[in-house]
Amino acid sequence: MGIDRRTFLAASAAAAGARGAYSAPQLAIDGGKPVRDKPLRADYWGPEYYDDKERRELLEVLETGRPFRWYGSGSGRPEKVATFEREFAARMQTKYALAVTSGTAALQTALAALGIGPGDEVILPAWTWHSCFNTIVHAGALPVFAEIDESFNIDPDDIESKITPQTKLIMAVHLQGNPCDMDRVLAVARRHGIKVLEDCAQSVGASYKGRPLGSMGDIAIYSLQLNKTITAGEGGAVVTSDPLLFERAARFHDLGNFHAVHEKVVGKRQGDWFIGTNFRMSEFTGGVLLAQLRKLDTIVAAVRANARQVYEGIQGLEGLRLRLRPDPDGELGSAVFLGFRSKALRDRYIEAMKAEGVPAAPPGGSVILPVQPHIINKVTVHPNWPSFTSERGRAIRYGPECCPRTLDILGRFAGVAMDPKFTARDIADVVAAIRKVYPRIVRAEA
Repeated sequence: MGIDRRTFLAASAAAAGARGAYSAPQLAIDGGKPVRDKPLRADYWGPEYYDDKERRELLEVLETGRPFRWYGSGSGRPEKVATFEREFAARMQTKYALAVTSGTAALQTALAALGIGPGDEVILPAWTWHSCFNTIVHAGALPVFAEIDESFNIDPDDIESKITPQTKLIMAVHLQGNPCDMDRVLAVARRHGIKVLEDCAQSVGASYKGRPLGSMGDIAIYSLQLNKTITAGEGGAVVTSDPLLFERAARFHDLGNFHAVHEKVVGKRQGDWFIGTNFRMSEFTGGVLLAQLRKLDTIVAAVRANARQVYEGIQGLEGLRLRLRPDPDGELGSAVFLGFRSKALRDRYIEAMKAEGVPAAPPGGSVILPVQPHIINKVTVHPNWPSFTSERGRAIRYGPECCPRTLDILGRFAGVAMDPKFTARDIADVVAAIRKVYPRIVRAEA
């Protein structure tokens, strides 16, 4: 839960007093006393909040005997998925929401809704999850990588140089709880008449200048898998305020069909059948996510409060270099990242923090995609897959040479993961460890 400033300061003072009133205690890695005897551990957020509300939602589905959202032989209709869709759209300040089976399914559905296909190019950050690249290739389109900046998100200054006449979409991926600089991303997209997909998988509940992430682009996706803010183990959602995009998404996720419940949401159908797939969410999953969604603001407020206490506690540190945050108030607070001038010093910081019982780690949850062997070699599901058979597809080259700045940035930052249920003592220990270790590393850089 969040802690107030008075409690935090009192705990910090107690922690400092317990460790001796001297300015430069010996680091634990060098034989000194660690900040914590038992290592601090952040957990999966959503399951930390499971209680009778999730249980009740599941039992209500079980009692109807109708786990499939469209029909069944039991009595009554649970309508958990439909209710989740309505409440999720309202929370994200969009007109429409579609529940699907995973964040990857949401990405594939969104690309189909946008009509992305062979011959099209999609710009995405060099550091993101496999699903972003994979779904572009599955659509038959061509992934084009842009560098990240020190927000760990796509660098708006690098997008424009990657645009060609075939560019149809920019993926603005909000990574590790930090919003992209959406003003600049959208400005580039509008200048060139390109659509924007917001990938909010790692930042469910975060915002940008008061707007929920996912409400600013043409279409957006969310992952509700175990690692995400709220979860049913697996799950995903697509949101948009464009009725035609919503209809196409709904059709694609259900074999081309457009059910009455979704037609009612948009008013009238504008399209017709086309080839789709099956990404329908079950009522069991919908029930758990409905209960979780109603706790989203509580979870977000708690983790943000904890991260804010850490930021406040380390203000004024010698040489302090934070991760770039386009909107500090909108950041989710997943981790507090600090930067260094070299990977060697960053790695020394990681080792020293681990020894203090407050582990730090490099940026995680994503992959530097252009350097993956299967991407360098353009391995697809079939050798004649259209993405790389065109002249442009054959010519494009992946590898370290297309993302040197991304490799450099990710090698120089490390962060301490936050948890919404960290105690005042936990937060005080995070601050104490950073204040103890970081200045020593910075001095080593001089």
